Amino acid sequence: MSAPSRSTSPFSALAEVAEASAFADRAMTEADIPAVLDMERLACPHPAHAWSEDNYRSSLRSGYWTRVRTGPDTDRIVGVCVAMDGFEEMHLLNIAVDKTLHGAGLARGLLDTLYAFCRQAGVPLLWLEVRPSNERALGVYRRQGFVQVGVRKGYYPAPGGREDALVMRLDLNKAAQP
Repeated sequence: MSAPSRSTSPFSALAEVAEASAFADRAMTEADIPAVLDMERLACPHPAHAWSEDNYRSSLRSGYWTRVRTGPDTDRIVGVCVAMDGFEEMHLLNIAVDKTLHGAGLARGLLDTLYAFCRQAGVPLLWLEVRPSNERALGVYRRQGFVQVGVRKGYYPAPGGREDALVMRLDLNKAAQP
């Protein structure tokens, strides 16, 4: 009897593309905001989860680290990442990936870009908040070595009220480099 064949995910071909660095990262601009909003609104399970135009404009005005990821051989935005620097730390404020590419490794790739920036800047700690209901993101963060260090009660807007946030931290001095 032959060994069972491995089932392939509908994202397996996409993951291979993502791994091949076919995507390009660049600094986000104000001109990108409409495309980022469209991409993120479709990616979020509820409109209350998506960032607003004001969130992005404020981040750009404040000089936060903002990156978009574009598709292979296109300028179509398929991911966004925003982080705020502080004294010897960075705070991941938002990361979103085109819903059609969930599971293809794009969030991990954006995080790798952020880690490289942090290491180059000598920033040892990366912080974030994540919804407990966002199991996909929690899995990514845990696999990347983030540890939960607290809970912020009622932090996020949610359908029918508020949702807690899990506070997580990654010590980049201890984390394996890609």
